[in-house]
Amino acid sequence: MDLLRFITAGSVDDGKSTLIGRLLYDSKNILTDQLEALEKQSRNKEDGSIDLALLTDGLRAEREQGITIDVAYKYFSTPKRKFIIADAPGHTQYTRNLVTGASNAQLMIILVDARNGIVEQTRRHSLIASMLNIPHVLVAINKMDLVEYSQDVYNNIVIEYAGFARTLGLKNIAYLPISALNGDNIVDQSVNMPWFEGSTLLETLETTSIASDINLTHARMFVQYVIRPQSEELHDYRGYAGKIISGTYRTGDEITILPAGISSRLSRIERNQQDVEEAVAGQSVIMHLEDDIDISRGDVFVKKDHPPLLGQELEVLLCWMDSKPLRAGNKYLLQHNSRRVKSVVREIEFKLDVNSLEKQEGIEKADLNDIVRAKIRTASPLAYDLYKDLRANGGLILIDETSNVTVGACMIQE
Repeated sequence: MDLLRFITAGSVDDGKSTLIGRLLYDSKNILTDQLEALEKQSRNKEDGSIDLALLTDGLRAEREQGITIDVAYKYFSTPKRKFIIADAPGHTQYTRNLVTGASNAQLMIILVDARNGIVEQTRRHSLIASMLNIPHVLVAINKMDLVEYSQDVYNNIVIEYAGFARTLGLKNIAYLPISALNGDNIVDQSVNMPWFEGSTLLETLETTSIASDINLTHARMFVQYVIRPQSEELHDYRGYAGKIISGTYRTGDEITILPAGISSRLSRIERNQQDVEEAVAGQSVIMHLEDDIDISRGDVFVKKDHPPLLGQELEVLLCWMDSKPLRAGNKYLLQHNSRRVKSVVREIEFKLDVNSLEKQEGIEKADLNDIVRAKIRTASPLAYDLYKDLRANGGLILIDETSNVTVGACMIQE
């Protein structure tokens, strides 16, 4: 059974937490003790209904303010598929939380309040979906009950969003009218919107094709650990452990180890303590080579037919995540998969206005949640791909050397 990772996004009070709560509640994915706890915590509601948002808003501050602050993850399954849900905050000041939660998502649900239509946060979160190259986007037009389930309201929002999405280059967009509070089109088809003949939210999540999202041609495996047992029985054992982020490897494949550029051949592949002939993207393996080569953590095994780029000068789109501003000349540790190198931000080229998509040039610094284009130079070469070509090898983070805090999320550009 395959796994779909998806995230909810949208403006404040668009109903993201309620949507997830309703999805879990109606699909019978809430345990009895969870339901009892919800009922106790919802007793102060005037109408006596259950506050489904409490399922994901776990922090005390979230519950007191009625907002989502941190990214909350929930796991559930149906007979057709397993799911990991990330519930992201809607406030502008928590954009960095959204980027973090969306970085591994295969699908983003962007909620739109039917009464308000497309707002600034809708555009901001759609831009992030485009930046992060999320394969599938589902625009859920919520609170249809508050506009009398009007088909005209729904159609006008779809037309406006479709025009905006074209400027971002978003693909695979689906639209869905819902009421998360009442459960319309969440798990069961809504009787209040007979004019909508599409799938419900759960049906869409269960049937979205994700097999084609996995890149099986560009072979990349970063070494995470060199295994060299100290026992006399295994004195000649040398394995290179890591997770295959893309592509396919077979015993006997000729490979190149980057950044050194040395060639060798795979003599053996281990998975789950058993030898296998083939391993594919998403699997954790131990690889063995025919030759004795000096290999360490952060080196990458690639095949010659689809080599990555190799260099020290990077152009990146960067979401700044720290309260201390980013300035040209600042030095950071750069983490690219399992490879960590020193780096310097050489230039901030422009800041991106998320509403107009205009480039604001002449920027001296980037503040918290700003999205900028920057040039970075690394102390040693990286084997990378452009983010648009291969998400798994085109993203990296910047780390403050003194505090060890992640301060920037980067997507490598042309």
